Amino acid sequence: MSEEHPRAKAGSLAHVWISAKYNFLNYFRARRFYVMLAIILIISGLLTVLVGYYRPPGFVDGNALGFYGAGWGSFANFVVVLSAAFFGGDAISGEFQNRTGYFLVPNPIRRSAIYLGKWIAALVASTIVLAVFALAMLANGLFYFPGTVPWEFVQSVAFAFVYMVAALSLAFAFSSLFKSSSISILMSVILLLFVFNVVDTVAALVAGIEPWFSITYGAGIVSNILTVPYPAAKTVVAAGPGGRFTISQFNATVPEGLLILGIYFVVMLVLGLVLFERKEFTS
Repeated sequence: MSEEHPRAKAGSLAHVWISAKYNFLNYFRARRFYVMLAIILIISGLLTVLVGYYRPPGFVDGNALGFYGAGWGSFANFVVVLSAAFFGGDAISGEFQNRTGYFLVPNPIRRSAIYLGKWIAALVASTIVLAVFALAMLANGLFYFPGTVPWEFVQSVAFAFVYMVAALSLAFAFSSLFKSSSISILMSVILLLFVFNVVDTVAALVAGIEPWFSITYGAGIVSNILTVPYPAAKTVVAAGPGGRFTISQFNATVPEGLLILGIYFVVMLVLGLVLFERKEFTS
């Protein structure tokens, strides 16, 4: 019985694996991975030096949970956004801008395999970066609080990974939408660092609406889980010049946050793939 030629299985898991492998290697060849890793090591090093020298309140004057809340809780989401933009922002748009897609797409491999392979490669690279930052924070935490690793920190790391999965899907959607790498990267950073946070604040403080539609609202579980007791949705009444007014503050519960991030992951991943499938490589 004759064996089926490997090229006949276009779009199979084997093609996804090949795409992921070579795209992951491209990060090393372009030194992008090393640059991102250097940034994370610099951030970790600065935190280590500043905390060790200045001993700021909230880091080493309380318990282990307070240390991880002040350190990891303050910077984990920034690391996630930076990784998503760095590895996913131009993953697809770069193929259009650099014209490399002209040589890639005609091969006997489905666009879906190319897309998923690129997404997996970006996820692996981002996971390594996030793990390095988590290990750096863990090493510092064990130095100041030997033998104490709060379960909430482990949960927060897991939630940060879920956030990264969703953020990468969002970055890939923008990368499929635009043909310019700089625009797709910039849009990913602006949205995840500024726009969604502004929307969260305006929706809660001005309109009194829970921003359940925002990815950063769902990502709040990364830092909120480090607060005991876990902050619940609440309403604060304050006095103002014109009388009393109500300020609403919302916090997503863990199930709500995971659901929001999961929806963003699925919707944005599919949307990016659809855009990539329909986009033509024209001059």
